[in-house]
Amino acid sequence: MHPIAGPLLEHRSQLADYRGLVCHCLLIESEAGLILVDTGLGLADVTEGRSRLGAMFSHVVRPAMRREETARHQIEALGFSANDVRHIVLTHLDVDHAGGIGDFPQAHVHVLASEYAAARARRHIKERDRYRPAQWAHSDDWTRYEATGERWHGFDAVRAVVDSDSDILLVPITGHTRGHAAIAVRAPAGWLLHAGDAYFHRDEMADRPCCPLGLKVFENLMAVDNRDRRRNQARLRELALGASDVSVFCSHDPVEFAHARGRTLG
Repeated sequence: MHPIAGPLLEHRSQLADYRGLVCHCLLIESEAGLILVDTGLGLADVTEGRSRLGAMFSHVVRPAMRREETARHQIEALGFSANDVRHIVLTHLDVDHAGGIGDFPQAHVHVLASEYAAARARRHIKERDRYRPAQWAHSDDWTRYEATGERWHGFDAVRAVVDSDSDILLVPITGHTRGHAAIAVRAPAGWLLHAGDAYFHRDEMADRPCCPLGLKVFENLMAVDNRDRRRNQARLRELALGASDVSVFCSHDPVEFAHARGRTLG
């Protein structure tokens, strides 16, 4: 993605290496089949463009409309079929996170109930453009989770998804949207925590947090509850700095994405 405020989305000292934002998804092999954490944009988004994504998102975010960058194309390039994806676990239902749901017809979708309700109702002005029902309204195979569960690394109401013994956890981290969640995945070397849009730049997780101006403005503008967003971001930062067995990353930071691609998870 190449937003119109590109030079304001990275620190000046790092602009030379800036190539735009990413949509960071996870693909997990499990006994239950392939599990996809977020979908990014889908094939129909790439084909239909503005009419499906909305004028505001298309103009401001300027996504790369390339089939080869969709999750389905990349999964098929690995030798799998789209039907091998049996579960999709969502951080939230924003246009750039849920567009590929329809590309995986055998997938059961997991999301917080409050997020699903917000996306269906679209009551707030901030929710009318960010949610695009055409991306997911065709699917009726959903599990919608209430915010109840156990405590995990300082976060409450955490629960396993896919099945009760799953090593995939839904962690409510609201503020960006009403039902935003992080997704924790147990890996051989520890936990991976996909924080979605709870933050946008890696330096927000630093001991002395900072954020490029453009991303800071965007975070504030898009939050449905900015106080809640800041509070949860601070809790997430405490986890990132204090838990050696948890690797935290967000959806859109290209440096975090490049680092993750270069890691061996065992």
